[in-house]
Amino acid sequence: MTDFILNAQARTDLGKGASRRLRHAASIPAVVYGGDKEAQSLTIVAKEIAKLFENEAAFSHVIELNVDGAKQNVVVKAMQRHPAKGFIMHADFVRVVAGQKLTAVVPVHFINEEAPVKKGGEISHVESQIEVSCEAKDLPEFIEVDLANAEIGTIIHLSDLKAPKGVEFVALAHGDDKAVANVHAPRVAAEAADEGAAE
Repeated sequence: MTDFILNAQARTDLGKGASRRLRHAASIPAVVYGGDKEAQSLTIVAKEIAKLFENEAAFSHVIELNVDGAKQNVVVKAMQRHPAKGFIMHADFVRVVAGQKLTAVVPVHFINEEAPVKKGGEISHVESQIEVSCEAKDLPEFIEVDLANAEIGTIIHLSDLKAPKGVEFVALAHGDDKAVANVHAPRVAAEAADEGAAE
């Protein structure tokens, strides 16, 4: 298994102006919270965090966060990217406490997409990631969505997915059975049928 390690420095210079200065200095602001400790503001070298998150698995793995030499295990809680350029602007981390559940965002992997396409369907990915709640040891690298049996008109919801052992889908626990993907007839064919009906 890859080791995910990130170095950071404690930050005392806070506020929007300070964050702007940091970004100009090729660093980004971040916060780590959770556990029985207070939230801590951090500075991370932009290049380092960008390199770590080139690997999709880093989003759903425990990361060793080294703050001024003091190590702690964390997971990504949220990440803010530049809307146009896509680079990371801010990151939130949550401390991992053994035996305590944590929430994390895990990528979705779609498999067997060729099956509904062969039947003439088009696939829309509604969600590219899912928020899960589990202990760190049960944190999945990704959630798999199998489209092998999907027919045209199928909507795949969170409740249709099999959560790995010890893992709960946060939205579902709150009664929100989100759509993850749907298979629909190609728009061109649908428009042609409508025009035919209108004549």
